[in-house]
Amino acid sequence: MFPSTSAAAPRLALTPRSVAAARRAMASGTTTPPPPSPPNPKAVRVVVKGRVQGVFFRDWTVETARALGLAGWVRNRRDGTVEALLSGEPSKVDEMVSRRLPVGPPAAAVTAVLPSPADPVDPAEGFSRKPTA
Repeated sequence: MFPSTSAAAPRLALTPRSVAAARRAMASGTTTPPPPSPPNPKAVRVVVKGRVQGVFFRDWTVETARALGLAGWVRNRRDGTVEALLSGEPSKVDEMVSRRLPVGPPAAAVTAVLPSPADPVDPAEGFSRKPTA
């Protein structure tokens, strides 16, 4: 059977005042810091040399840059190089320039990646492939 409620059993009375006091006590003990602000975007223009045309390099760059959340563009140049503008979170731009582009897609043979500073682009523009320049 179930125990009966009797006058001897203590009862808790929740009043609006006690609930408010409990909330204040909980709130004062836990302060949440504001979320960190995103770092200022970084942008670089790179020229990639080597066997980089006719080996899926531009499409690979578009896919890789989008996966990293970068904005910008990539295009072939008439001199046989590939040029790209990479803009976004500094660590992601650095990863693309120092780790991804020097390797490229499987059929590429990159001999140099030459970065230079550039102005960041709006992230809403995304990453695209431009015609040869």
